[in-house]
Amino acid sequence: MKNSFMNNLKTPLELSTPRRAFLRTATAAAVTGGLLTACSTATPDISPNGGRVPGDVITLPGGDLGILNYAFVLEQIESRFYELVLANPYAGMTAMEMQLFQDLRNHEVTHRAFYRAALGSAGIPDLTLDFSDINFKERTDVLEASRKFAEIGTAAYNGGGKYLTDPENLAVAGKIVSVEARHVSIIREIEYMNQTAFSGDNIVIEGLFIKLEPAEVVPIAQKYVLEIIDAHNLPSVAA
Repeated sequence: MKNSFMNNLKTPLELSTPRRAFLRTATAAAVTGGLLTACSTATPDISPNGGRVPGDVITLPGGDLGILNYAFVLEQIESRFYELVLANPYAGMTAMEMQLFQDLRNHEVTHRAFYRAALGSAGIPDLTLDFSDINFKERTDVLEASRKFAEIGTAAYNGGGKYLTDPENLAVAGKIVSVEARHVSIIREIEYMNQTAFSGDNIVIEGLFIKLEPAEVVPIAQKYVLEIIDAHNLPSVAA
């Protein structure tokens, strides 16, 4: 099985430069055409929950496929979160905020669809997600959760990317993490308007965004996943 996606990635992830406008003109990785055969010609099982129950174990593979499935876990969480934000808008959500969350949702749904299609039968199934600790009716709760998901996602890509052995896979991950990092900036600016939080020194250190190892991220993600994510196969030492 070929694990590279890049030769089938037809549209780059590009964002406009103004922080408050970039999401409106952003494009995401195209999940079309030849991309569907990037990893497998088999059709993945994407039926709801696949007959699973809470507590079932989902074991991530090793190598590049493990890291890509690890990213798929995070994209499933983020995309579903934004779907719920828009399905349960908090009181007083402005038109600008609505547009922001629609753009964030569209990006994350595209990322989720990308991994689902590209990984095919090598991908994990759809996860059963639980966001019951987030009050979707409170603006502060939604913005805080949104920021944390974007920060964790960015740090996870930064920390996990070094384990990808195929440069084409690394290139795709680099495109996606660039979008995730921009999500962090715009959410922080909305949350802390006209301050410097969009690139605060608690997330940008010596010009670089923080990074987290898979072993640090999986327990955080697990809080929102009813299945048990077994990540013991993921690499822990850079190749």
